[in-house]
Amino acid sequence: MDIATLLGLLGALGAIASSIAIGGSALMFINIPSIIIVIGGTFAVVLMNFPLATTLGSFKVAMKAFMHKPQSPAEIIEQSMQMANIARREGLLGLEQMQVENEFLQRGIQLVVDGSDPQTVRTMLNKDINLTIERHEDGQAVFKAIGDYAPAMGMIGTLIGLVQMMANMDDPKAIGPAMAVALLTTLYGAVIANTIAIPIAKKLEARSKEERITKSMILEGVTSIADGANPRVMEDMMKTYLPRGQRGGAEEK
Repeated sequence: MDIATLLGLLGALGAIASSIAIGGSALMFINIPSIIIVIGGTFAVVLMNFPLATTLGSFKVAMKAFMHKPQSPAEIIEQSMQMANIARREGLLGLEQMQVENEFLQRGIQLVVDGSDPQTVRTMLNKDINLTIERHEDGQAVFKAIGDYAPAMGMIGTLIGLVQMMANMDDPKAIGPAMAVALLTTLYGAVIANTIAIPIAKKLEARSKEERITKSMILEGVTSIADGANPRVMEDMMKTYLPRGQRGGAEEK
């Protein structure tokens, strides 16, 4: 569980809810037509931009913003070192019994154990990385689109409400409440965009960069093992993917 994402979302929504509760009745902020045009309209427009499978799949990708527990780079380097030493002592078949937590590392080692040459291993793992990042980018694009279209649909709803209000100017007492309802759609669109869609898209972008770096580091380790490289050389190669300040921590680990 990513506590930062959860706390950020709850904090933002909590701040909005608190200001509404302090200002008066929360029921005045609930309007069904406004909800329909903002949520329904935004979803419909997003469907025009992306295939249905991509749109629905983006919500599964979004779970990475909340449920994400990356393996420590130091642990990956340490495990890769162990496997490199085993491969040098016992041969590549000695890796077959290794219990590997990281699925990408497990796949790479299995390719090596199956006898794939280093170039084939690199090609297949690179393809895996690129396809994974592409799926993540599709998810980011959907949430960025929601962030763009939700305020726009809110503005459209507000304009509709204003037109309806101006068409019924006979009752001056009804103008104030009608104006409040018209503005609710703008509020809904702004809340959806700025507290949910855009932050999730940004967090997914950060997760994607993190995953690319981790998998690229694993790729270097696996191909080094397949090449029979010196474990220390492999370790130095993998550490190049870490920020300079973290390289010492990996060594201590």
